[in-house]
Amino acid sequence: MLSRIAVAPSGFKESLSAQAAADAIASGVRRVLPAADVDLIPLVDGGEGTAATLAATTGGRLVALAATGPVGETLGTHFALLGSGDTAVVEMAAVAGLSLVPRSLRDPGATTTYGVGELVRAALDAGARRILVGCGDSGTSDGGAGALQALGARLLDADGLELPPGGRELVRLHRVDPAGLDPRLADVELLVACNPFNVLCGERGVARVFGPQKGATPAQVEDLSAGLENWAYVLTRDLRVTGTDLRTGPGTGASGGLGAGLAALGARLLPRFGVLLDHLDLDARLARADLVVTAEGALDHQTPRGKVPAEVARRAKLHGRPVLALAGTLGEGAHEVPGVDACHGILPAPMALAEALLRASELLTDATERALRMILLGARLPAHAEAGTAEVSGTQRPFSVR
Repeated sequence: MLSRIAVAPSGFKESLSAQAAADAIASGVRRVLPAADVDLIPLVDGGEGTAATLAATTGGRLVALAATGPVGETLGTHFALLGSGDTAVVEMAAVAGLSLVPRSLRDPGATTTYGVGELVRAALDAGARRILVGCGDSGTSDGGAGALQALGARLLDADGLELPPGGRELVRLHRVDPAGLDPRLADVELLVACNPFNVLCGERGVARVFGPQKGATPAQVEDLSAGLENWAYVLTRDLRVTGTDLRTGPGTGASGGLGAGLAALGARLLPRFGVLLDHLDLDARLARADLVVTAEGALDHQTPRGKVPAEVARRAKLHGRPVLALAGTLGEGAHEVPGVDACHGILPAPMALAEALLRASELLTDATERALRMILLGARLPAHAEAGTAEVSGTQRPFSVR
């Protein structure tokens, strides 16, 4: 009998926030199990919605302000002050996210994290003693260069001229002058919640892995990679960075290399789920559930590398709970995510991306209903073994419902 359902999705990039995804799944659950106790646990990974979710969870508030967007325009954004009053959350996606970059302007060689530095400065102005920077859903690949410039560092070429914005300029970087950095940075605890699998340089460097998703051509990917190599070298030398390998250290590639830039200022790069999910009492809530439903925009071979569904499944399995994962698209490796018992794509038929994004809430609700009806049907079939099988999206996987 399914009486308690934990709904713990990520947001769907450029479509649904984590809260909207949770609401859509809950609607589908209630079509099938109207009396079920549905526990909504929208999850943040440092990307879109992180500041608002943590502010709401801790009894804090959002602080609205204007800052520089990823293509250089001024836009309305925010950071959060948590309930404690001395901790601020800067969500880089709220000022430099991919969703803020018009499709016609998607050139990661030109976009900037300058606004992230402005938000950090605003958090300092608000008296924060601890600043948590959430990395995710970025539209940039400048290594955090813009953020450092906003905080007072000067990035100079061989002629002593300030570099313009954008990751493509980093190959010309000759010297970083830290003399103008905001002195308050020395007295604040700066933490970065990031995916530790993302590194700045090398074959798995951030430009090669994520540059194409942000609009980079193969030639641009190589240019960005070369620039980030130079960025790591000059930063390490001029800011006298010790203890952190800015090229390949865990999390240095977070948000187009923002992790490396902030690490050079002394920030600690921490696995995002350990930092963010502790506020949500996630483990205890999963333990109480009969079924855990998670979701994200794409489920594939990248999911186990620090994505929300993989973390939810890992934690759910510590309590022996079955996990259903819903996704906008199912890619290679979707059926091999550890801890996920069944997965289901939300598209009932092929459709244009623009339509799918527009109808995402409706599609997610309908897919939840279909998947739950299949699970309940499987539970009623004669059992020839302790666990039956549930066929989801054309692949049979073990699934047990008690």
